[in-house]
Amino acid sequence: MLRAMNDRAALELLVAHGPLTRTRLGELTGLSKPTASQLLARLEAAGLVRTTGNVTGRPGPNAQLYEINPAAAHVAALAVDQEGITAAVADITGQVLGEHRVNAEATAESVRNRTGELVAEAVDGALAAAGLTRDDLRQTVIGTPGALDPRTGVLRYAPHLPGWQSRTMRDELAEVLGTPLVIENDVNLAAVAEQHHGTAQDFDDFALVWADEGVGAAIVLGGTLLRGATGGAGEIGYMPLPGAPLARGGDDSAARPDAGGGFQKLVGSPAVVELAREHGIQAPTATKALASALRTPGAGDAVLTELARRLATGLASVVAVVDPELVVLSGQVAQAGGERLRELVEAEMTGLALPRPRLRISAVEGDPILIGALQTALADARHTVFDTA
Repeated sequence: MLRAMNDRAALELLVAHGPLTRTRLGELTGLSKPTASQLLARLEAAGLVRTTGNVTGRPGPNAQLYEINPAAAHVAALAVDQEGITAAVADITGQVLGEHRVNAEATAESVRNRTGELVAEAVDGALAAAGLTRDDLRQTVIGTPGALDPRTGVLRYAPHLPGWQSRTMRDELAEVLGTPLVIENDVNLAAVAEQHHGTAQDFDDFALVWADEGVGAAIVLGGTLLRGATGGAGEIGYMPLPGAPLARGGDDSAARPDAGGGFQKLVGSPAVVELAREHGIQAPTATKALASALRTPGAGDAVLTELARRLATGLASVVAVVDPELVVLSGQVAQAGGERLRELVEAEMTGLALPRPRLRISAVEGDPILIGALQTALADARHTVFDTA
């Protein structure tokens, strides 16, 4: 057991620091030189580490460097939306080796009958780009709107994803891909990405608010991601607010992700396009509408000010309940509005009888949902692969 604990500690250090010498690894783990040598020999024989050159430029013999063997395991991550599925494959070090996008431009019924096929096509495309096959995969994580109900296995809060509501969907996909499989809420995965690569790296208590086509939140308290009894913690798109119709019927009867009302009707991408149009700014998307607003004095200022007021109203409800130290604004609406929108939201919240969390724009580069899915898949795979007991 002690040997296995030392093995895992060494492997985690190699993940965190990159290539290390035997001496440096011994210093970081507190192991003697002979014990560190035995450990590295054992891990090299198991295919978990490999040598990768020498340290040069120092007096005496050149020291051998060791690193995680990238081929020790591979993982797949997928991000699902209404238009299709994006898949990425990475080695155990986190290096992305291949990506592939499958579009789902078809009728709801045809998509409903082809969900497994579309997932397999996306993964196989990413594997092919990486020169790998399904046999090389150790773990798969899929990010979707909505959340799996832990009691039933049904994907809730995502009526706009036909084919994903089957109680057996997770098991069927795991069988197709041949790996353990996790289906996780997309905004929760964006928060995971923010914890590891973004502006929330030093925070154990934060809320990430996602404003895009859909609106949601991820709540992290004490370093733990909250999911709720039905997996629906953070589904603030349904949250009743002044100025928005009530969301009625939920995911069981509504054909749209916002159920016809709630916070999403105020700050989701369609609402931003409509708000800009009301002020004379014509644009096909929220990103373009906000880009125009930032360049247009007068009308643009009015759009940004009203959007900030709406966002601040919703954020006030979240802050009053969970009291986070940090609120991260993410998604296309937040990214397009940028620092100017953040400043206006912060000004709207000033003076409210609430705690005053820090307010920041997401700092994750790339697709935060896919990055969070990869990070989750890597953590799960390493937990298994690094166990030498």
